[in-house]
Amino acid sequence: MENVVEIENVSVYYDHVIALSDINLTIKDKDFLGILGPNGGGKSTLLKTILGLLKPATGSIRVFGSPPHKVGGLIGYVPQASKFAKSFPINVWDVVLTGRLRKKNCLFRRYTLQDKEAVRELLNRLNIYDLRDRQIGRLSAGQLQRVLIARALALEPKIILLDEPTASLDSKSRTQIYSILSELNKYMTIILVTHDMGAVSSYVKSIACLNTKLYYHGEPELNSTLVSKIYGCPVDLIAHGVPHRVLQEHEEGNYA
Repeated sequence: MENVVEIENVSVYYDHVIALSDINLTIKDKDFLGILGPNGGGKSTLLKTILGLLKPATGSIRVFGSPPHKVGGLIGYVPQASKFAKSFPINVWDVVLTGRLRKKNCLFRRYTLQDKEAVRELLNRLNIYDLRDRQIGRLSAGQLQRVLIARALALEPKIILLDEPTASLDSKSRTQIYSILSELNKYMTIILVTHDMGAVSSYVKSIACLNTKLYYHGEPELNSTLVSKIYGCPVDLIAHGVPHRVLQEHEEGNYA
């Protein structure tokens, strides 16, 4: 099976603070990779490095055999919904349509009939066509997440990266999002940052456990010893939608 992302000895710093340390990770075509780890552990940094938004201090990243900045049209990105400007005066249709801009790498081009048809198809596919004229600030969290996924898909990528797409969603909305991702995984690679242990057991094909260093990459099977090492304290693996829950006393300063 083809390797679509190859990360070799990558370290990333913010000023003089290390965010990722000597990461080696290979992601295969049509994998559904869940990236787990504590807040501040480097998960979002890893996504940004794969996207080419951050340059490694050491090591290299290849996406389909090329540096990330040369394959932008092959990678879709869904940011955390909480960081999306909901007050911006734009409707659902126009948000998703902006996903077509990167396809031509030009901000000042006219949308074609092909662009508009692609957006119409995506909105129908994600069951949000009836919301096309709604301002994004008037959407529920689940609706907004589907809009952001549609915008990423408008690029027609081969890989889609998602940063905690279900963090603020209720159980029903989480199930809807994961159902969409499972369908997408039939023809594209998915890389998902998540704190949702339920997603690990039910949907992903492999996991990467990250806390500055990569502690594990392989089958989606977690044990308390591994998770304790990653988070820096014992945690409750049954927790859903939360980073972790402390199970027993441990020294101050060991919190993730």
